Amino acid sequence: MLKVIRARDYKDMSRKAANIISAQVILKNDSVLGLATGSTPIGIYNTLAHWCDKGDLDFSQVKTVNLDEYVGLDGTHDQSYRYFMNKNLFNRVNIDINNTNVPNGKAENAEEECERYHNVIESMGGIDLQLLGIGNNGHIGFNEPSDVFEEKVHKVELTESTIQANSRLFDSIDDVPRFAYTMGIGEIMSAKHILIVASGKAKAPIIKELIEGPVTPQVPASILKFHGNVTLIADEEALSLVK
Repeated sequence: MLKVIRARDYKDMSRKAANIISAQVILKNDSVLGLATGSTPIGIYNTLAHWCDKGDLDFSQVKTVNLDEYVGLDGTHDQSYRYFMNKNLFNRVNIDINNTNVPNGKAENAEEECERYHNVIESMGGIDLQLLGIGNNGHIGFNEPSDVFEEKVHKVELTESTIQANSRLFDSIDDVPRFAYTMGIGEIMSAKHILIVASGKAKAPIIKELIEGPVTPQVPASILKFHGNVTLIADEEALSLVK
């Protein structure tokens, strides 16, 4: 069941999404939040940090698991997702940093790291609310277009389009990592509530595909239509091609 909420613009999308996340935390103070990185969630995290600063939100009992991390980047690297989360959310709210989880990009054994991270998610009893962005090719986390839906945490080779999209954040395209660890589709789908956000004209074709197209691993996000509780918040531009 895909529920669509229309937002006016990026700011409105961010506020509406932050409202849903804050309601989750207020109703269950020890919620397990699945979190995402990228430019889209920054406005959401800014809003949550502001509300926490005002005393309206309490993250002290919250646990988090992030979708993904680049292979080869240490958590102190300014393009790692651990660094991103610390900078944009964790260091700005009253969360226990020990309750925040991101895959270890510097793990020596990829198979062991995938198993470890899967067990972290399992040990929390699953995810109460999973925040997702969506890539221009339909990827969620780093689950890229494929012939199958990968179920569990796995190491993935990034597609050329994803590398190109991420290259704006690095000094050179040669610096962009070629591999990442990502939660699998099965773990994402096991979340009790999924919140997917999209903003801007560039996302319009994939949002149309998500809403109107078939379910196929070539568009990984399309599987979300089989989930019982999915909310899509998208602004006018992202929804501009949808009937």
